[in-house]
Amino acid sequence: MGIDMTVTIGGAAGQGIQTVGDLLALVCHRAGLYLMVINDFESRIRGGHSFMQLRISDEPVYAADDGIHLLVALNRGSLAVHAEEIRAGGYALIDERSEGDDKAGEGGEAGIAVVGFRRLAEEAGGRIMANTVAAGAALGTLGAPDELVESVIKDQFRDKSQTVRDNNLEAARMGRNAVAEIRFDWRLQWPGQNPRGKLVSGAQALALGALAADCRVACFYPMSPATGVMVGMAGYMDRFPLVVEQAEDEIAAINMVIGASFAGVRAMTATSGGGFSLMAEGIGMAGITETPAVVVNAQRPGPATGLPTRTAQGDLHFVIHAAQDEFPRFVLAPRTLDEGYETMIRAFHLAEQYQVPVIVLVDQYFTDSLGIAGRKWVVPEIVERFLVSDAEMENPARYRRFSTSGSGISPRAVPCAGKARVMVTANEHAEDGHLSEAISDRNGQMEKRAKKMKRMVEEMRSPEVLHPDSSLLLVAWGSTCGVVREAVMRLRRENHDVGAVFFSDIWPFPAAAAAVALSGPGQFVMVELNASAQLGALIRAHTGLHAAGAIVRYDGRPMKPGGLMHDAMQYLEVSDG
Repeated sequence: MGIDMTVTIGGAAGQGIQTVGDLLALVCHRAGLYLMVINDFESRIRGGHSFMQLRISDEPVYAADDGIHLLVALNRGSLAVHAEEIRAGGYALIDERSEGDDKAGEGGEAGIAVVGFRRLAEEAGGRIMANTVAAGAALGTLGAPDELVESVIKDQFRDKSQTVRDNNLEAARMGRNAVAEIRFDWRLQWPGQNPRGKLVSGAQALALGALAADCRVACFYPMSPATGVMVGMAGYMDRFPLVVEQAEDEIAAINMVIGASFAGVRAMTATSGGGFSLMAEGIGMAGITETPAVVVNAQRPGPATGLPTRTAQGDLHFVIHAAQDEFPRFVLAPRTLDEGYETMIRAFHLAEQYQVPVIVLVDQYFTDSLGIAGRKWVVPEIVERFLVSDAEMENPARYRRFSTSGSGISPRAVPCAGKARVMVTANEHAEDGHLSEAISDRNGQMEKRAKKMKRMVEEMRSPEVLHPDSSLLLVAWGSTCGVVREAVMRLRRENHDVGAVFFSDIWPFPAAAAAVALSGPGQFVMVELNASAQLGALIRAHTGLHAAGAIVRYDGRPMKPGGLMHDAMQYLEVSDG
């Protein structure tokens, strides 16, 4: 790999970390480089310590890296926090020197450059541009072409006055000049080619996928880390036939979604684990009324408030069993940005085809990270709808919303759209929708809903398998697959016999495909961001196969390749021996 280096921007909440990172990411993207950008921030508006980390490469990357080549410290504390992560030959750009800052440079392994972000910003027109100075200094250290930097800044401030644009251009120039004498070992060779794909966040990928699926109503109550999905959709309301509504709470949000779907439009919501807990009764109502609904659950550590801005994979068992009793639902966990977009299109299709809730299970790492979506995102020319009209019925007057058809999928008509009377209740009911406590109706409806599962499991995609004949397989699901893929690639370059199995379709559990994927000659180990290896438990329950162990993390931080490789070695040593 010719280019592979990491820039970290550290500071306190409110210091403009995102602005610095976005400018760097946009310049790298425009130059044709690949990126993986993660956000690590505390649940506070001001203060604390947050950072944005950009991994820059000339080849696709699937995870953040373990070390830092260039640190941009917007405050004094950031240098102390990240000093030990700076690689040999790396550099730290700091705003002002303080006692103890020199520790990062001991032994000559890392250099320190005092740039004076705030002082230079004031000279350029105002301290508010300190983050632009920092971005200019970082890009200057990386050797970014001046014209490329200036074009990005002009685009970023195109809606501002000419004075603001000029001041920011000057701030970036002063930042670049301040580091002109730095000899940075990791200075990039800029390819100067067209962008490799779209630079998007996971939240944006989900939002755009929902729009492509013809979602017309999106209701939510703000909850990190899912809010970005809805904010992304709200930005398109003036260009699409779309209503985005902030409800008074999550209970109202899911009920609005059910109501909109009942009326015949595609609808969704997005929340995190705490909000999903409040939505559980609504999920049950969608189940018993057989009303399509798409719910994005962006996981964070819990229970209760937990760690609001951190990442986790602890809701898997919960979403599979949310709401009392038994009814069918899909659970899909996209692994990549491209898959996030495609999964949303699929989610709306499956929800409507089978008249069930579909839960798209992501996490903070997925929604808040930026990366390059490399595949061409196709918008369906025709969105298939699974609705019936009077013209398709022999006798609309005898329409029965919950007729016990052979497949379990009853004809779904839109209320008040014809002569067919659509009656629905959250109680158990007869075929015509009237509530009923008759044993025959209860058994008939339960069995009808259960019949869907046979066809639903056929919709599930098999897990992806890398190097199936390896002596050790690392098994992951959702966004964790990226770091596992990278760790496997590195381990194999070191001649270790290791492969991987990646799940994205979780429920109904694809037991037969899972058994085939895990049937190689070696052992398998679970890699999950929860304490109990929840996917491992599903595999054991549905296939009888037992993992040799689990590599788990539940501190709210994402895994990285180096740490995972270290943890995997204990199993590799056993299998190699």
